[in-house]
Amino acid sequence: MSRMTDLDGKVAVVTGGASGIGLGIARQLRAAGMTVVIADVDEGALQRAASEIGALGVRTDVRDAAGVQALADATIAEHGAVHLVVNNAGVGPMAPIADLQLSDWQWMIEVNLWGVIHGVHSFLPLLKKNADGGHIVNTASIGGLMTGVGLGAYFVTKFGIVALTETLAKELAAEGSPVGASVLVPGTVRSDISNSLRNRPGDLGEGALVDAKLEEGPDMGMRWLEPDEVGRIVIDGIAAGDLYLVTHPEALPMIEARHRDIEAAFAAAADRG
Repeated sequence: MSRMTDLDGKVAVVTGGASGIGLGIARQLRAAGMTVVIADVDEGALQRAASEIGALGVRTDVRDAAGVQALADATIAEHGAVHLVVNNAGVGPMAPIADLQLSDWQWMIEVNLWGVIHGVHSFLPLLKKNADGGHIVNTASIGGLMTGVGLGAYFVTKFGIVALTETLAKELAAEGSPVGASVLVPGTVRSDISNSLRNRPGDLGEGALVDAKLEEGPDMGMRWLEPDEVGRIVIDGIAAGDLYLVTHPEALPMIEARHRDIEAAFAAAADRG
């Protein structure tokens, strides 16, 4: 995979950049010498974050393809190029699948999955125009590699982001592109995702989703990281050309358990065949 080792003087865009993981990434990119554009649906938080880190803030609802294209256009108009795109905006409330309303599915998929699709669609052509290439980071979750109870809609979107990024990385490599792609799969991070419902559009109604207070849930055996720690992991990962940007290696046994179940199913099918 293409590596991006020299960030100084280059331009980055981070969606969901006004708080949590997005702000942590944006802050670390600024510290690495990048010019940063942050996008978020929360106008107040966006302007405070932009002022804090010295970034351009562009209010963006990633559910809207035209809005994401406007973000791309604003970045080019202001800075002339873009080299790194972090499609990070996301929400994470929970409810059992049997309780979910169609409006719940709609909102979760539009923000988490369509938001990434819109980002790739608008920014990939710009990255490909750079003589020295660029990089896309799509934020999924450890929940894009394993499943559990109560977060079915969230897992569906995060599995989709993993599949999208794996495929994109293979296609870019096959064409010899200087553009790379990575998927961020964070575990427990102190972010604002447990306050997601504040941004649910009113026209969708209340639905069944409730904000997931992970800090109050069962111990998942993972450390709690600060957003800036995740930002440093992202920078190191894209410099190394890593496809998977892993924040919590201690989560591997849970992922291995899922893989063992899949392997056992294939072995059983072979035995029956």
